[in-house]
Amino acid sequence: MKFTHDVIVIGGGAAGLTAAGGCALFGLDVALIEARKMGGECLNDGCVPSKALIAAAARAAEARISTRHGVTLAPPEVEWGGVHRHIHDAIAAIAPHDSEERFEEMGCEVFRDWAQVTGPQSVEVAWRTLTAPRIVIATGSKPAIPPIAGLDEVPYLTNETLFALEELPDHLVIAGGGAIGMEMAQAFRRLGSAVTVVEPGQLMGRDDPDSVAVVRAALEREGVRFVHATADRVEPQGAGFRLTAGGETIDGTHLLIATGRRANCTGFGLEEVGVAMNDNGIVVDDRRRTSVKGIYAIGDCRDGPRLTHVSGYEGSNVALEITLGIPAKVDWSALPWCTYTDPEVAQVGLTEKDARSRYGDKVRVVTESFHDNERALTDGDDAGHLKLVLKGRKVLGASIVGKHAGEMVLPLAQTITGKSSSFALGSAIVPYPTRSEISKAGAFSAWEPTVFGTVPKKWAGLVARMRRRLA
Repeated sequence: MKFTHDVIVIGGGAAGLTAAGGCALFGLDVALIEARKMGGECLNDGCVPSKALIAAAARAAEARISTRHGVTLAPPEVEWGGVHRHIHDAIAAIAPHDSEERFEEMGCEVFRDWAQVTGPQSVEVAWRTLTAPRIVIATGSKPAIPPIAGLDEVPYLTNETLFALEELPDHLVIAGGGAIGMEMAQAFRRLGSAVTVVEPGQLMGRDDPDSVAVVRAALEREGVRFVHATADRVEPQGAGFRLTAGGETIDGTHLLIATGRRANCTGFGLEEVGVAMNDNGIVVDDRRRTSVKGIYAIGDCRDGPRLTHVSGYEGSNVALEITLGIPAKVDWSALPWCTYTDPEVAQVGLTEKDARSRYGDKVRVVTESFHDNERALTDGDDAGHLKLVLKGRKVLGASIVGKHAGEMVLPLAQTITGKSSSFALGSAIVPYPTRSEISKAGAFSAWEPTVFGTVPKKWAGLVARMRRRLA
């Protein structure tokens, strides 16, 4: 059979762009299909705009502390139009990295239209039939909308519409206390909105509860209100709405739905060609292969973790498998993520709860406080801690809560995967003073009972006696 391309990639977000670009750089003929904006959710209504908003909010928060370290600042004046411009300037600055032109320069043939999979090796797009021995599905995810009675009767926001707001909300009510909900709660509160978070379960449920407690306390000090209940009903109320949650009524001006995401995998013809799916998305094996030979699924559309860096990782793996024939299995042993509140919460590998459920009493935990970190003390910001989860002296996971926590994950990830060791980390030379010293301190604590144990002490005593005799 004569094919039009070597590989067809459907989806121009982090996963699809990585897979398409990697295959093209190896010299394959690649068809890249994206009907919406290039860059997908992360660039246009996810990671990039949210972090730009957080940056603006941090500037306002600093100015709200009138005198600190002997320096007095004027109270902030938030002009939403300027914040809005900053958000969209950030998107515009990064957009060329994900642009149609860039991927055409790499060698991809880019189609800006909807795709329909018509067979294991064929796709229809823009009135053309494309064929290839390999098809990669990277169609992403979309906001999961909960069954709140009356929700269709009021305007509500998701991450897809939040950053287009042309006014600062007076009272933002957020349904959902996950990463997006918590980040946006703090950001909008710092910019001047009243904020209420409605969450029936644990806030930031996938993170370590001890770390989450530090973040919750910080947000409460800044004025974010939490309601521990399920959002039952919403109805119009004047110029805004009234939300009922657990018997409590909350009047707000803007409602943000941040209750998670669901795979965007229907409507592309995948069911008709036999691609298996479950409630969480397309079913794949550890090489991201679907139930149909030659069709892969990567990123948010498949059943698995939904993070931008995971999408890029899977895109790279699939590109290597398609181009070089090297089977590339995913490895989640050192999976990292970070919630960009202030303080940040970063997790890599197993949480304490997951480790104990797997290994029981074999797990031990070492905790180091930023109160003992000298850079944190000079900053006057010592909130938070590092928690190392170990089996013996092998690091299984780590949770960090504190300023710039996400920047400290890399050496811990290397340790978990065996590319380094806890001993090497504990004995590393680290610039002083830096917050990253806390990782060295935690790793050293894991080894301290051994390094200064009975046998080393006896040996040190023997060496000392020998030296006295020889002196």
